[in-house]
Amino acid sequence: MSTREGRRVPFPSSFWQLVDDTAAAHPDRPLLSDDYGRTFTTRQFRDAALEVAAGLAGFGIGSGTVVSWQLPSRVESLLLLAALARLDAVQNPIIPVLREREVRFITSEVDTDFVVVPTTWRGFDHEAMARDIAVERGFDLLALDWSSAPAVGELHLPVGNPARLPAPPSATSGSLPVRWIYHTSGTTSDPKGARHTDATVMHGAAALIERLDIDHNDVYPVAFPVTHVGGVVILTTFLVTGAHLVLFDAFDAATSPARFAAHGATLLGTAVPFFNAYLAAQAAAGDTPLFPALRACIGGGAPVPTEIHLALRRAFGVAGVVGSWGLTEFPNATCARCDDPADVMTGSVGRAGTGVEVRVVDDAGADVAEGAEGELVLRGPQQLVGYVDAALDEAGFFPDRWFRTGDLGRLDDGGNVWITGRLKDIVIRNAENISVLEIENALSQHPEVLEATVIGMPDPRTGERVCAIVVGRDGAHLDLDALRAHCDALGLARHKIPEQLEHLDVLPRNAMGKVLKQELRARFAQPPT
Repeated sequence: MSTREGRRVPFPSSFWQLVDDTAAAHPDRPLLSDDYGRTFTTRQFRDAALEVAAGLAGFGIGSGTVVSWQLPSRVESLLLLAALARLDAVQNPIIPVLREREVRFITSEVDTDFVVVPTTWRGFDHEAMARDIAVERGFDLLALDWSSAPAVGELHLPVGNPARLPAPPSATSGSLPVRWIYHTSGTTSDPKGARHTDATVMHGAAALIERLDIDHNDVYPVAFPVTHVGGVVILTTFLVTGAHLVLFDAFDAATSPARFAAHGATLLGTAVPFFNAYLAAQAAAGDTPLFPALRACIGGGAPVPTEIHLALRRAFGVAGVVGSWGLTEFPNATCARCDDPADVMTGSVGRAGTGVEVRVVDDAGADVAEGAEGELVLRGPQQLVGYVDAALDEAGFFPDRWFRTGDLGRLDDGGNVWITGRLKDIVIRNAENISVLEIENALSQHPEVLEATVIGMPDPRTGERVCAIVVGRDGAHLDLDALRAHCDALGLARHKIPEQLEHLDVLPRNAMGKVLKQELRARFAQPPT
C-alpha cells in the first residue's frame, strides 16, 4: 500500500540561492536570534555569512573542501552552515555531545580536510580532542573561543572581505553534487554517514511548510542541536515562511521554559523532556499563562506518549503534539496538521509530505495487506543519495530505491502513518516478537510515572523478559505488582506486561531525545528482584 500527495514546494537550485533570494525579497524580516540577545534579519544573516565565507576562504576552504564542524546551537552555527554552502564546501556537521570515538570514526570516514570546534563547551575540551585526532588524521583545525558568552554584536567566527570571494557555483542540470554528510546517532554501533545534496536537505522542509501553517507571525525557540539534519531543515523552513527562529545552546528544565516564554513563543518542541518541563513551568506559574501566544507543539525524533498530548491540551489549549516522522537519511517524511482529529494527532505522525511515497512491506519487501503492520519504506525527493560506506546501501534499500527505515508501522485509509515500533526494538519472549511502543504508552498513563521506557532483558526461561525503566513523578517509587495491575487494567496482553521494574532519576538520551536503550541494557543486566 502506498500514498503520495501534495504539490512540490518550489525550492531554488541551491541552498545558498535560497539564502540570497530571501535576503533580496525580504531584507528587513527578522530571521534568527539566540539566547545571547543577538538578532539577524535575512539581509544581515546573508551579509554576515558572506563575511564568514571570506574568512574561511582565507584558510583555504573552497569548493569540495570537506569540513567537519561540531558547534552548539548559536547563531555562529547557522552562519557557518550558510557560509560553507556559499563556498560550495562539503559540510559534515557533528552533534556536540559526540566524543572521541565517534568523532575519530566520522572524520576518518568522510576524509575530513578541515575541522571547526569550540575551544571548550559545557566543561568539555573540544579543542584538545580534535587536536589529538588531527595528529592521526592530518586535517587542519580551527578552534573558536566559546569559553565565555558572546556580547551583542560580537561574532566568534573568522571574517573577511566578501568582494574577494569567487563567484558562487552556477546551477547545473542533472544530479546535484553531494554537499552535506550527516551521521546517524550510532548509539549501538558505528554511526552511518548519509550523503545529501542541497535539494534533498531543502526538501526535508516541504512537509513542515505545507502542514504547520508557519508564517511571519511565528516564533520558535529551539534547543536541539542544529548540527543534526533538522538544523538545515528548520532554517530552510524559516527562510521560506518568514518565521523567527531563536536558538538556545542548552536546555535547562528549571530555567529554559521562562527564557523561551520571554521571546513570545508561538511554537514549542520537540521531545518528551522538553514538554514535561513546559508543563512543570506552567504549573508553577498557576493561572498566569506562560505561553499566551502558543498555537502548536511540534514533535519529532521520538514517540510522544498519549498522556503528554492530553496534558498539553489541558495546560496550553493546543491540540496536542503535531507529530512528524523522519530520519537522518530521510528528513521529515510525514507531518500531521494542527486541525487533525484527536486520534490522528495523538496516535499517528501524519501523512506523507510533498512527493513522498510510503509503503508497508514484509521482510522480503512485498506489500502487506491493507492496514497490516510491517516495515515502513520510503521514496521521495529528500532521501539520501546513499551512505558514505557504500557497502551499507544494499541492506539500506529494497529494489527501485525504496529506503528501509527500520520502523514498524501501518497506514490507515486516510494515509496517516502509525509508528508501532522498531524492527530491532522488540522483546522476543517465548519466540514471539513484542513491540515495546504499546507497553511504553501504557506505562505513561500511570499517574505516578513521569517517563518510561521498555527493553528486553535475557531470561533463562523465556529467552527475554519485558523490563520497564521508569522515572517516578515527584520522586515516586512504584511497585512492580501495582504497575502490572495498571497494565492489566488497560487491557495489555499478559505476555507484554513488565516482569522487571527499574527506577531512574532521569532516562539517558541522545541529543535528539531518543532513549539510549543499549546503555540501559548494560546497566540492568541482572535477574529481576
